[in-house]
Amino acid sequence: MAVFRSGLLVLTTPLASLAPRLAPILTSAARLVNHTLYVHLQPGMSLESPAQPQSSPVQATFEVLDFIAHLYAGANCHKHLDVRVLLTNIQTKSTFLPPLPSSVQNLAHPPEVVLTDFQTLDGSQYNPVKQQLERYATSCYSCCPQLSSVLLYPDYGTGMLPVEPLDVPLSSTIRPASPVARSPKQPVRGYHRGAVGGTFDRLHNAHKVLLSVACILAQEQLVVGVADKDLLKSKLLPELLQPYAERVEHLSEFLVDIKPSLTFDVIPLLDPYGPAGFDPSLEFLVVSEETYRGGMAANRFRLENDLEELALYQIQLVKDESHKEHEEEKVSSSNFRQRMLGKLLRPPNKRPELPSGLYVLGLTGISGSGKSSIAQRLKGLGAFVIDSDHLGHRAYAPSGPAYQPVVEAFGTDILHKDGIINRKVLGSRVFGNKKQMKILTDIMWPVIAKLAREEMDRAVAEGKDVCVIDAAMLLEAGWQNMVHEVWTVVIPETEAVRRIVERDGLSEAAAQSRLQSQMSGQQLVDQSHVVLSTLWEPHVTQLQVEKAWNLLQKRIPKIHHARD
Repeated sequence: MAVFRSGLLVLTTPLASLAPRLAPILTSAARLVNHTLYVHLQPGMSLESPAQPQSSPVQATFEVLDFIAHLYAGANCHKHLDVRVLLTNIQTKSTFLPPLPSSVQNLAHPPEVVLTDFQTLDGSQYNPVKQQLERYATSCYSCCPQLSSVLLYPDYGTGMLPVEPLDVPLSSTIRPASPVARSPKQPVRGYHRGAVGGTFDRLHNAHKVLLSVACILAQEQLVVGVADKDLLKSKLLPELLQPYAERVEHLSEFLVDIKPSLTFDVIPLLDPYGPAGFDPSLEFLVVSEETYRGGMAANRFRLENDLEELALYQIQLVKDESHKEHEEEKVSSSNFRQRMLGKLLRPPNKRPELPSGLYVLGLTGISGSGKSSIAQRLKGLGAFVIDSDHLGHRAYAPSGPAYQPVVEAFGTDILHKDGIINRKVLGSRVFGNKKQMKILTDIMWPVIAKLAREEMDRAVAEGKDVCVIDAAMLLEAGWQNMVHEVWTVVIPETEAVRRIVERDGLSEAAAQSRLQSQMSGQQLVDQSHVVLSTLWEPHVTQLQVEKAWNLLQKRIPKIHHARD
């Protein structure tokens, strides 16, 4: 069976009957399409009449909005699919609607196959229904020249359907914040301009519900606020957030795909209200269950400034059926970021100059991140661990390779009476003094690097496959040039401060000063291959390290097997 990168699914069954069939239809489509699946709603359309079918407006009702939410929720089972429900033909009850475009709509990923749920018992290649389907698809959207067509019926057939009646209304997922009772067939009102906001990190199906409802309500312009800067600080694992420009790029492509007739104003959201708090031309705001209180606060702010309240539309959260114990129960970007922990983020470095058959990891992280505990967990799994602090102690010792150069550079007053270097005195001399610090690091870092190379040879002699260099200053020292991968441990700065205060007895100010003298978690992650975090219970950290280790074993070159 051929598999296509992009496809167009034309749904023709009336929505009340379609909802119970949706899961098997999506499963059938997911077997044929492996990347982008566009969905076009045309309930009641026949593909068996001799005349070429035309796209006709679909009245936007709460049933339609609920169905779209239901479809995106169902698509969560198919992680590989980027599902996009096209909204051009879905129209609200409004007097200022633009006419349906007669031109073909361009799509970011032109479909290679068109699929339909239309029920016909003749599934042959020459079925006129398939020809009508292809004509219909190409009259509406830009498709690949060699467009294939597939009739999904009866593959999703009746055997998979639930026993309950097929006209049970969908659960309500969209609620207008007004005393007016909503019913499934109630038309949705259209507005000139409205707004929606979010982080939109790794655009997922819950985001798509929020955006789709906003696009249906808006007739002329939609303002989309994308959280940035200070609003990102409280996010879980902010170091793994996509950059603002990347989030905007993915978001813009999705929006233009689903409703190109709208004007989109995508702006950075730098405070909790954004344009919803001050823009007099806005008429509605789409919020989630979680951000509803923020919408109410924005309305209070508007009233205080003599602006009309916005109509609020609240969207239910989409449940994540596959969430783990420490993850959120809803579909969320933070769950996606947590699942990135332990995974390879960029290709490993080739290091032919390193000992043959030894795979070297550089482990780093801000002070208090739990880096050393991760090193011990890796040691427990079979890694050879090189502690750069321990190498530093060896280098400073009277017989060590750095002793004489350091004493010559900083004088004998940094020595104890017994001739050993007093690291506290030396530290006070260089801390906060960039020139003095550079003198010290220019001596120490090459010496520690040389000692680390010697330790690598010892790891090979012991028959080890994986070697871990545990070093807080790994990147500052340029030691990423002698490892295959950089692994970074991250935690929020507030948690790092708390741990440093508790562990080292420093004041909060002193702990913050220490962190500010180091590279930030974000700077470390930007150069890392794998990211880990000790933010959760120890058993969660252990599972995370085991996952990273198991993935590492799969990608390590197997050359070490021939070493003997």
